[in-house]
Amino acid sequence: MAMLNDDGHAAAGGEGEGDLLLWILVWSELAAFGVLLAAFLIRSLFEPEAVLLAKAQLSPGLAALNTMILLTSGWQAAVAARDPDKARWPLVFAALAGLAFVVVKLHEYAGEIGFTGDAAVASFFELYFLITGFHLLHVLFGALVIVVVAVRPSRANVHLITTLWHAVDLIWIVMFPVIYLV
Repeated sequence: MAMLNDDGHAAAGGEGEGDLLLWILVWSELAAFGVLLAAFLIRSLFEPEAVLLAKAQLSPGLAALNTMILLTSGWQAAVAARDPDKARWPLVFAALAGLAFVVVKLHEYAGEIGFTGDAAVASFFELYFLITGFHLLHVLFGALVIVVVAVRPSRANVHLITTLWHAVDLIWIVMFPVIYLV
């Protein structure tokens, strides 16, 4: 909801300005990842043996570590959102944790690239790298934006980036069991 000034008109730079566009962006991201994860699940239904063979090559331990890293980062983003006037250091920590996620994910990829198998296994890995790589780009870009916001935090920018960061966290929380555990 936009802030109102004394004459009842919306104040410039109100906290709620741009919320509609923000939520359109968040929901479009959730929808895009939802479609990708649905495709992954449907593919898993048609080739369950290949999916099991391919999943045996994944590193659920590293993915679990990355889950903890993102949850910690999301917690720091929530701390920043709660008090935007003191958001600088929680944002820096959130960004560093996001970058740690990137490092762990790249390490995980190093052990997965080059795995060969039949066409069904190759199809699994194509979808796996598409989904997780798309998410990885979101984490990297989000972490860099968090650093920019941390340099000169404003209430509106802290609200914007922490909301988007929580969407990135939510996507991973859904991706982790679908890709690594189911």
